[in-house]
Amino acid sequence: MRFAPRISENLDAIRRAVQWAARRGVDAILFPECATTGYAFDFSSLTRKEISDALHAVSEMARRHRINVLIGSAAFCGRRLQNCLVVFDRRGRLVHCYAKCQLVPSDRKYFVPGDSIALFKLDGIWASAIICHERRYPELVRLAVMAGAQILFHPNAGMDALAVSRRKRGGRDGIAVRAFENAIYYVFANSVGPQGVGKWSAGDSKIVAPDGRMLRLADNKKPALIVADLDLSKATRKYALDSLEHPRFLVPHWKRMVAALVRRAKKQITKY
Repeated sequence: MRFAPRISENLDAIRRAVQWAARRGVDAILFPECATTGYAFDFSSLTRKEISDALHAVSEMARRHRINVLIGSAAFCGRRLQNCLVVFDRRGRLVHCYAKCQLVPSDRKYFVPGDSIALFKLDGIWASAIICHERRYPELVRLAVMAGAQILFHPNAGMDALAVSRRKRGGRDGIAVRAFENAIYYVFANSVGPQGVGKWSAGDSKIVAPDGRMLRLADNKKPALIVADLDLSKATRKYALDSLEHPRFLVPHWKRMVAALVRRAKKQITKY
């Protein structure tokens, strides 16, 4: 996705993508981080009504087209603004809202960190999520996989100097390792191309199999929609489950953390 300067323009692009996916029988569609506004947005000017109206529009798209929609968006939790992944089911119902907890300096100007790990169900399948920079924190994924997640959704919005963006291209980002070490599917949606203020995004949206194979890879030049069939029998979570058995001295600690994760996920915000 290439972000537009106005929320209405981004919603138009999101609507076209949802319609395209629904016509092809896609079950779930993931959009990048801050897709409703774009990441270079001046979030200090964002009102609760603007973001509520935008997310309501996305909810209606999910309901109308009977498709699960996962959308990166700013969202208010009380008076606090957070950088979130908002998850709507096929009926347009909000099923989860994960707030990014590991913030970068550009996040901290506007957002407060979340305090949970994502865990939710779509069509009866357990899934988790991280946002952008959080791919550097493997515990956010490992614990969710221990709790049952078979798919990881990762919205991203690249904001790098052009030289840095070029180094990230071609799938050289460690994502395949995270899929392999947890034996799960990894779905990554990134912005692409120039992002304004002299920054670029490497694109390379991708879908990675539990064995680390790249099932689909977008390019780094233009917006694209990529689709793959996921055989969930292959998302065994084997290595995460092995860690719940050995070494034995860690087992009770892992189990306590997983139980805390599940309790916290149930309390996660259910409105925006």
